[in-house]
Amino acid sequence: MKGVSRCVITLAAGILALIFCAQAQTKDGSVAFSVRATPSAGLEEPVRGFPFFLLTKSFQEITSEVEAGYPEPDMDAFIDKLEVSSELKAWMKKNHWVQLSGEGFIQKLKPETVMGVPEFHGAYVTRMSGDGTVNFPRPKYKPADRLKDPAKYEKLKGEYTEAVRRFIEQAPETIDGIDLELDKIDPSPKWNTLEAKRAPEIRRRVLQLAQSKYLVARTQTNLDGEGLLSRIPPGNYWLSTLGVAADVGDARPRWDISLPVRSGEQTRVALSDANALPPSVSSP
Repeated sequence: MKGVSRCVITLAAGILALIFCAQAQTKDGSVAFSVRATPSAGLEEPVRGFPFFLLTKSFQEITSEVEAGYPEPDMDAFIDKLEVSSELKAWMKKNHWVQLSGEGFIQKLKPETVMGVPEFHGAYVTRMSGDGTVNFPRPKYKPADRLKDPAKYEKLKGEYTEAVRRFIEQAPETIDGIDLELDKIDPSPKWNTLEAKRAPEIRRRVLQLAQSKYLVARTQTNLDGEGLLSRIPPGNYWLSTLGVAADVGDARPRWDISLPVRSGEQTRVALSDANALPPSVSSP
């Protein structure tokens, strides 16, 4: 019995030693960071009193994960419901584009496009007919001719269409400004409203996940723009502002920085404009 007791005691001691060893190997670390931002016409300043979050997953990846569960509105279905010509609907679907204004729209237009889509052709003719600085073709047919002499009407109309085609091919730059005549049929405001309904729900869900499922710790920078996160288990993390920009003059940086935390060590990181998210990366 004494031998059995000794074995039990030895086994227990061994288990305790393994537990102690495992605990020693997984000793927590910490993260110390400083945050600076530089306005366009000023000196570098500390980002004071700003919240930072330590996540187990990149905020941008969380956003992508959530967006996948909220499909974008079906643009083709939206286009099908518009009261425009079949040619314009086909053009919109081919280009995956519904905005009929702005530089992006003008760049997509070619002379053959303007001639082939009734709305574009009408807008172009209306605009150019009112421009007295150019020798734009004038129609020789009259609406009354359509009933009085249909053959003559179609012949003169065809000649006019061909004259307009030659003019736009020789001066494609005259397409610029055509969007001024398309304002009343531009469906982009309705489409933007439809898309806008999706964004708040995505933002709400992203923040919910970031501050629950993926949150490890949070803190707020002090008056020197410094922060400290203690008792962090070893692993790889992201230090993030959750898509919120820090206002420092006209600078509005946001961060989502990957960093390691090692057992018993302090990870130090300096956040600045240099490692902030690009301005093109927007929050949901």
